[in-house]
Amino acid sequence: MKTPIIASGFALLASTAMAQDSVLIVYTYDSFVSDWGPGPQIEAAFEETCECDLQFVGAGDGAALLARLFLEGAQTGADVVLGLDTNLIASARAMDLIAPHGIDAENLTMPISWDDPQFLPYDWGYFAFVHGTDLENPPSNFRELADSDLRIVIQDPRSSTPGLGLLMWVKAAYGDEAASIWEGLADNIVTVTPGWSEAYGLYLEGEADMVLSYTTSPAYHLIAEEDDSHTVAAFEEGHYIQVEVAGIVNISNEMELARQFMDFMLTPAFQEVIPTTNWMYPAALPAEDLPAGFETLMVPEIPLLLGVDEAQALRQQALDEWQAALSQ
Repeated sequence: MKTPIIASGFALLASTAMAQDSVLIVYTYDSFVSDWGPGPQIEAAFEETCECDLQFVGAGDGAALLARLFLEGAQTGADVVLGLDTNLIASARAMDLIAPHGIDAENLTMPISWDDPQFLPYDWGYFAFVHGTDLENPPSNFRELADSDLRIVIQDPRSSTPGLGLLMWVKAAYGDEAASIWEGLADNIVTVTPGWSEAYGLYLEGEADMVLSYTTSPAYHLIAEEDDSHTVAAFEEGHYIQVEVAGIVNISNEMELARQFMDFMLTPAFQEVIPTTNWMYPAALPAEDLPAGFETLMVPEIPLLLGVDEAQALRQQALDEWQAALSQ
């Protein structure tokens, strides 16, 4: 008489084991999965809801992430790709590897509208040059920066989303004059790093006067270090917006779990982690819910952003202009 009870018990244990064995693999950039990045907290929070094993896989910086997805193609091990931005969406879409997410994104709080059916934003920010508050007469535009003797560190646009964002920033602000801006900036550039972490580290070590980063970067020093000695240069031509996105890989064996993660991405459990780990603005969190210190940040008067298709069309030209200027 006990046999049916024992059998059903084994079935329940097997079912539970299968649920807990579900693995969701998310490709992202290295800083996201670092000990100080958002990855560890988000992994713990999502696993409390999903009865699964969430595994983040670092793949360099954002542009390197795209390159890995391209190389792996239909053999990719990713279920979700997190860390591309609007300058890379067109290239990612052309691979035919991203499924419609089917997520209602009406609660987004970004300063721009969003209706992309495949890519969903999780954070955003403005690019800016960070410098010490002791810098006298910081430049107020790219021309002043080019005319100065200031040493800057930037990231490689072929491997880094901030690096590519800088190219789009110059292109959006100056159009056909972008090549001349790069010619002027060439002798200011101390070095070009593969990614953001290396560049910011060189700045903090005193190897440069300014570094390409974000208007939110001073919040890290203020909140995490109680250090108010870092700020950003406000450029009168405007600041380019970066919107970071995630997408579901359409050959994933965990489509339901992937959509669950995408939905979770816009909840407070994910969004509230972003400001003080990724040091960006969360895509679906009201301004009044941001940590104390964010209200001190510079807010650009002119936001700049090229459309997805326009950014794709201008990308190679902008890269050629950058390479030509730096090779002289």
